[in-house]
Amino acid sequence: MKRRDFLTTGTIATVALTTLLPACQNEAPKTNGTTAAANDAVAGFELNEESISSLQEKMASGKYSSEQLTKIYLDRIDAIDKKGPSLNSVIEINPDALSIAKSLDEERKSGKTRGPLHGIPILIKDNIDTADKMQTTAGALAMQGHVATKDAFVVKKLREAGTVILGKTNLSEWANFRSTKSCSGWSSRGGQTKNPYILDHNPCGSSSGSGAAVSANLCVVAVGTETDGSVTCPASTNGIVGIKPTVGLISRSGIIPISATQDTAGPMGRTVKDIAILLGAMTGIDEADTVTKESDGKIQPDYTKFLDANALKGKRIGVEKKTQGDNQYMHALQQKALDLLKQQGAEVIEIEYLDKINKLGDSEFLVMQYEFRDGVNNYLSTANAPVKSLTEVIEFNKKNTDKAMPYFKQETLESSNKKVDLGSKEYKEALHKSHVESKEIIDAVISQNKLDAICGLTMGPACSIDVVYGDRWGDVFLTTPAAITGYPHISVPCGMIYDLPVGLSFFGPAYSEAILISIGYAYEQASKNRVAPTFKKAFLS
Repeated sequence: MKRRDFLTTGTIATVALTTLLPACQNEAPKTNGTTAAANDAVAGFELNEESISSLQEKMASGKYSSEQLTKIYLDRIDAIDKKGPSLNSVIEINPDALSIAKSLDEERKSGKTRGPLHGIPILIKDNIDTADKMQTTAGALAMQGHVATKDAFVVKKLREAGTVILGKTNLSEWANFRSTKSCSGWSSRGGQTKNPYILDHNPCGSSSGSGAAVSANLCVVAVGTETDGSVTCPASTNGIVGIKPTVGLISRSGIIPISATQDTAGPMGRTVKDIAILLGAMTGIDEADTVTKESDGKIQPDYTKFLDANALKGKRIGVEKKTQGDNQYMHALQQKALDLLKQQGAEVIEIEYLDKINKLGDSEFLVMQYEFRDGVNNYLSTANAPVKSLTEVIEFNKKNTDKAMPYFKQETLESSNKKVDLGSKEYKEALHKSHVESKEIIDAVISQNKLDAICGLTMGPACSIDVVYGDRWGDVFLTTPAAITGYPHISVPCGMIYDLPVGLSFFGPAYSEAILISIGYAYEQASKNRVAPTFKKAFLS
């Protein structure tokens, strides 16, 4: 299986974007109008496009309490996610959200605030443990009824920071590691999440619900997870900002795993400043996740201090020399972005690295298969879930095919379950080729060209939702180089094509989050490319 066959740790067919949209090459296609219900909701929503800072100002002034904000967002979820456009991005509501918000209001009244996230309502992905009344299922019916006994480390950090967890977001089932023909954003427990820009289009994944919910203003920020593209792809296709941090900056304990080498949680928001705030609250060394010890001394307590609108001046930004794909609108969009980087004082240097990285795709997938089997079995062995092993998950799905596998099947689960332990020669060789050799390639390119970051379009615009044949993304994507190395990667809105958003990616060496945030912020402030969705019904008129 090639790398593009499991982008976003799921599927990506090798069909070019121009093949998907043959009628769109000479002129932009027409789309159906926005639904009346969505028009009313967008126009009338009082917290539309609010930020963490603006919400804090409103709470400090007494205009709103955290309890009021929480109620407004819960009503918004009911209106937009469950009714109206029916985005289906939220898989479960936290029944304690209002009471938690009320207690945080009491703290504020007593003169205590925990920081910039005090009282801020957020959503988190349904593969992250919460020791409350909500389930953690990775969207799988086989996991239904599983309530964790302990918060994931990152959830513990978020609660300490004063966030109000509104609920859990839907995702591509098993973080899109169930089938080679999956449809991103679909899970057997949660159904299909939709793209808020054009509802018959895909939100990408696996953090589909987190991306769609943030874009649709169902919350101000959300938490996703990524193995390869699962934060940055939905950030791109939903017109928001997402950052996949260095593996080791954020603990993975209490998160249903795919790959110990590549997994990480990541913040998703509408602005670079908001994800900088959220990232600072998510970091920390966790004894239960030894890789976080590598971040000792490298964690920044406040990533907002790197928000500099002039940060592009003097920066050296690498871009792949070989033209990616053959879509004229994407080429024009990338050139516009590169021109803006130059206008803001950056030097853009052509480099060659993607062909070498692409050749490592088979090894990356092998690593994922081995680590998924090992990680999921370890997770399930101590969880309260009704299934205790990957074998039991597979058997459950077979016995409940009509509900668990009505469209695509579970060949990725089955092939992973056939792998042996992590001491095998095949695994070790794949790990070296994928993880070590990829670092050598990227490190050499950065060092030889004295780069501050590498950039390019994150993805093409969203493909159509297709639960029968699966995802059919285009041939432009920039998630894997940072994924297989474990390096940080930020995607920022770059513009619109076919009424759908496209992101611009920046990635760099380990623990370079500060510089990526500064570059992403400078580009964001100079471009102002974020466009709020209007929930168009369908792509073609």
